[in-house]
Amino acid sequence: MKTRILASAVSISVLAAIAGGISASAADLKQLKEQGFARIAIANEPPYTAVGADGKVSGAAPDVARVIFERLGIKEVVASISEYGAMIPGLQAGRHDAITAGLFMKQERCNAVAYSEPILCDAEAFALRKGNPLKLTSYKDIANNTNAKIGAPGGGTEEKLALQAGVPRERVIVVPDGQSGIKMLQDGRIDVYSLPVLSIHDLLDKAKDPNLEVVAPVVGAPVYCDGAAFRKQDVALRDAFDGELKKLKESGEFAKLIEPYGFSAKAAMSTTRDKQCTAAQ
Repeated sequence: MKTRILASAVSISVLAAIAGGISASAADLKQLKEQGFARIAIANEPPYTAVGADGKVSGAAPDVARVIFERLGIKEVVASISEYGAMIPGLQAGRHDAITAGLFMKQERCNAVAYSEPILCDAEAFALRKGNPLKLTSYKDIANNTNAKIGAPGGGTEEKLALQAGVPRERVIVVPDGQSGIKMLQDGRIDVYSLPVLSIHDLLDKAKDPNLEVVAPVVGAPVYCDGAAFRKQDVALRDAFDGELKKLKESGEFAKLIEPYGFSAKAAMSTTRDKQCTAAQ
């Protein structure tokens, strides 16, 4: 199935024209079937989500969403790249029908959106210079070292964990994407770049830089799970999504979709949305 990605202002304008008649409260299953596609927000953070040079969208989160939406009678997904901090506002404003991007469940996010049951689970990791010269193994270590700067996605979990650990705002550098984070680390503009374990390993595998290494998992950081996120008023759509997700998990197809990317189906099936949303994070 062909998946479209918005990679230019022209494409964004085309999508707006296509979807302009759909209001912020109209993302129910019947209307999405009639529309013929669901608009999903993604990042470009392999292995959660990935966008190829040809614009093709892949990654564990879109792959699961694509299968479920197809089973719900929605033939196509239209994906747009968004920074993590802009995903929920965009969803609430009606620019997306769902978020399928490794957006980890947090209490404040659970209050703002209707999550599906867990899909992808992961821990936190640091990419840093070989030998870990500043001996950074936790966000608290970064806070305690007045010379240490950390790079993290804007509005993402890692930025919040750093700030919560006491890293001053001026030493938390917002990084637009993974490739930029690795380049900033190589150039010495930051001392550590933080993302989930699988994302960091993917970036370093591609960078092939012997002067960098990974610390994982980050000491004291929780294990998170994501889910597909829907607007609060779209609970019926979320419940329909959950129904198909449950079938995927029980059939074993869920494992076949996500485990080639390095994720554990068992981890996602061993917890629930309620547990993730009520955990002290």
